[in-house]
Amino acid sequence: MKPSNRKAVYPILAISGGALILTMLLSLLLGGASLSPAEALGGLFGVGNGTASVIMQGIRLPRALGAILAGVGLSVAGVLLQSVTDNALASPNVIGVNSGAGFFVILLLAFFPAASPLLPLAAFVGAFLTTLVIIGTAGRFGASRATVILAGIALTSILNAAISLISLIDTDVLSAYSYFSVGGLSGLSFDRLPLPAILIVLSFVGALTLSRQLEALRLGDTVACALGIRVRPLRTVALICASASAAAAVSFAGLLGFVGLIVPHVARKLVGGYTRHVLIASATLGGTLVLLADLLGRTLLSPTEIPVGIIMALVGAPFFLFLLIRGNRHA
Repeated sequence: MKPSNRKAVYPILAISGGALILTMLLSLLLGGASLSPAEALGGLFGVGNGTASVIMQGIRLPRALGAILAGVGLSVAGVLLQSVTDNALASPNVIGVNSGAGFFVILLLAFFPAASPLLPLAAFVGAFLTTLVIIGTAGRFGASRATVILAGIALTSILNAAISLISLIDTDVLSAYSYFSVGGLSGLSFDRLPLPAILIVLSFVGALTLSRQLEALRLGDTVACALGIRVRPLRTVALICASASAAAAVSFAGLLGFVGLIVPHVARKLVGGYTRHVLIASATLGGTLVLLADLLGRTLLSPTEIPVGIIMALVGAPFFLFLLIRGNRHA
C-alpha cells in the first residue's frame, strides 16, 4: 500500500502503534506461568501475590521492554542502511555489526572467561568498531554506496573466519557462544537496558533529524550534491547512527537476524517511501515483530523455550529468498 498523501499515513501509524501496545499487553499476560489479568496487573505494580510480582517485574516486563528496544534498534538501523546504500538487502549483519559483536564476544569468552558479565559491553564495542572500520575503509574510496556494502561483506567474511578458527581451537567457548549467536531474551534484567535504551533512542532521533536529507540521497549522489547535500558526511553520520542502534540491540539480545531486513520493507508497503514515516512505522513494527517472536518462543512448546532468534530465522529466511527472487525478476 502506498498512500497518495501524507495525511493518509497517520491512521496507519496510529494502528501500528496500537498493535505494539496490544502485543506488549499479550506478552505480559501470557507465558509459562498462568496468571489471571488481575494477578498480572497486581504483580506489575507490586501489589498482592508475591510470586506474580516476581514473574511480572523480574521476568516478563524486562523481556517485553527488551524485545521492543531490540526491534526498534535493528529496524531503524535497517532503514538507514537501505537508504544510504540504496540496497534492498542491506541490514545490520551485512555491514558487519553481527560479526563484529560475535568476534569480540568469542574473544572475551576464550581469553577472559571470568569476565563474562562484560559480554554485552564486548558485543557493543565489537559491533561499533567494526562499522567504524568499514566506514573508514569505504571513505578512502569515496564512501559510495557500493564500497560500503563491499567493505562490509569483506570484513564480515574475515570476522566469521576468525570466529570459526577460535571455535576450533577452544571448543569450550562454543556452548557459551551458541546462545548469543542465536539471539534471545532469556534472563534479561532491567539493569542491562538503560544504556542500550539511551543509544537506541538517540539513534532514532538522529535518524528522524536526517530524514529530509536522506530523501534527497534517494535521488542519487549527483542530484543530492546539486541540491546542496554533503553526501559523504551524511552517509557517514547515518552509518554511525545505524551502527550505534544495531550494536545497542545486539549487546543484550544477541545476534538477532532478519529484523533489520524484513521490517523496513513491510513499513514501505504500508506507508510509502517517505523516510520519516518509514522510520516511525519501522520502529513500531519492529518492536511488535520481536515481541511476537519472543511470545511464540515462550509459549509454543512451554515449558521449553525457543530462542527468539530461531523464530526470526524461520520467518526471515523465506522473506530473504522472496526478495532475491523478486530482485532477479526485475533485473
